[in-house]
Formats: sequence, structure tokens, C-alpha cells
Amino acid sequence: MSLELLILGSNSAAFAHRRHHTAQVFKLQDQHFLIDCGEGTQLLMKRHKVKLSRIDHIFISHLHGDHYFGLIGLLSTMHLFGRQKELLLVGPPGLKEILQLQLRHSETSLNFHIRFVEFKPGQSEVVMDHPKFTVTSLPMDHRVPCSGYLFKEKPKKRRINRKVLPDVQLSNLDIIRLKEGGDVLNEDGSVKYENKLITLDPNPSFSYAFFSDTRVRPELLETVRGVDMLYHEATFADDMKDRAIQTYHTTAKQAAQFAKDANVGKLVLGHFSARYKELDPIIDEAKTVFERSELAIEGTKFVVDGK
Repeated sequence: MSLELLILGSNSAAFAHRRHHTAQVFKLQDQHFLIDCGEGTQLLMKRHKVKLSRIDHIFISHLHGDHYFGLIGLLSTMHLFGRQKELLLVGPPGLKEILQLQLRHSETSLNFHIRFVEFKPGQSEVVMDHPKFTVTSLPMDHRVPCSGYLFKEKPKKRRINRKVLPDVQLSNLDIIRLKEGGDVLNEDGSVKYENKLITLDPNPSFSYAFFSDTRVRPELLETVRGVDMLYHEATFADDMKDRAIQTYHTTAKQAAQFAKDANVGKLVLGHFSARYKELDPIIDEAKTVFERSELAIEGTKFVVDGK
């Protein structure tokens, strides 16, 4: 069991230095999520061998073009490829209206249904509740309504110890009871099989937080404390801190300090300004504060498979 993050695009407002606009594919258990969809995302998916048919959930952070201008093209390609499965699309108010306008004027009626979920600007709420995990919106501090997202597995059940199974006869009901933490009882109420003797601790539950365009959000420290991996925008190095404040962005040093304070497992930095042809100033600055920092280089896959 693990989580995987594939970086498709990592630049900020403009394409530059062979870096594309924000887009990434996140995998948790058997579910694939596309997070943001900048221009050219579907071409980057093809380049990195991501199958469109596996994407059943799309999360858009806000309505600045470098985060969603590739969406209508992606949806159109899904339509042309004959998709029929429902697609969940989570995003800001206004996104549904924009897509409906584009589809109407192109006289396109999609083969598949889109289930829209609008996050509430400035609020944190569960926007997807799956039997195995939840996705919660995280209010960012940006010039327009903007949300990050917290993907969090629900606690897993205990595991049957296969090494002792040959000596134990278990019914399906016994297995269910054991996985839920109970003992198997005889008809008289005595313990037939003690849970701790034939089960193992649950596998770890993983978590991932995506922080889109934003100023630093110390208010969210406790919400994301201890997540296995945090993606945080780092548009500028710290010598551009005033510029970051003016444009509602974060520096690499600020992002690293947030990651350190939140005790996250790994920090992935992205959304780089076009002024940086080389990204050494970003990563060097971050590592002075938080050693477990990495750059969101396109095509890089980050994997967390244990704690």
C-alpha cells in the first residue's frame, strides 16, 4: 500500500525553461486523481503514459489560467475516446459555468456525466467521502477564491496473520469480527480466538496535502500536521519575499518553514517563477530549513510506501 505523486507541470503563470503549467496525477490505493490542469496537460499525460481512462476525479484549485486552461481540451478528448463513466470534478464557483459555455458554443454534448462539486471559498470541508479515504478542501490565501486539498486515508482494519491460519478454522463472520478488532467467541461467551494472537496491526494510513497558489497559511498547520507528503507552491526565493506578499505567493524558505513546523514527511516544491531558469536557489534555500525537500521536476514520481 502506498501513495504516488507524478508531476506533469510545475511552472507558474508562463511556460518557460521547458517547464509547463501546474498539473499532477496523484494515486491513492486504486484511485487516480488529476490535480489542476494547466494548458497542455493531456499532452503531458500522454508523454508520461498516464491513461485518460484511469482519471475519474479532477480537482481544480482556482480560476487562474495556468491551473485550468487545459481542462476543456482534456474533457473533449475523453469524450472523443468514448468515455461513459461518470467524472467527479471539484473546483471553485464559476468553473461549471465556464465549461458549460464552452460546450454550448462548440455544440458538444459529452458522452459522460460530470458531477460538479464546488468548494466554498474560505472554508474547509469534505468535498469527497469515499469508503477508504476523504478529500478535504483547504482555503488558500490568493487573489481569487482558491483551495488546496487534503487526501487522507481512513484508518484501516486489522490484518489476519496468514502464518497461523492453517491451525485456525475461521468463518467469514469470524474474519470480519477479527478485522474490526474483536475476539471470536464461543456460544457460551468465552473466547475462542483471541484477536491479538491471530491478527496483525493495520497497514499505515497515508495522507497528502496539496497547497496551491497562496501566501503562507499558518492557520492550517494543525490540519496537515504529520502528513506523509506536502506539495507547496514556492514561486520565489526569499530575496523576493516582498514580491511574494504582493502577488499572494510563497517563498521556498517560507514553504520549508511551514513543512518543518507541521512535521510533514516530505516537502515537494513547485509553481516556479519563470525568472528562475535554474532551480538551485529554490531547493538550496528550502533544504537549509527542511532537509526533506524536493523539487517538482516534470516527470518525477514521488512514492511513499511506509512510515
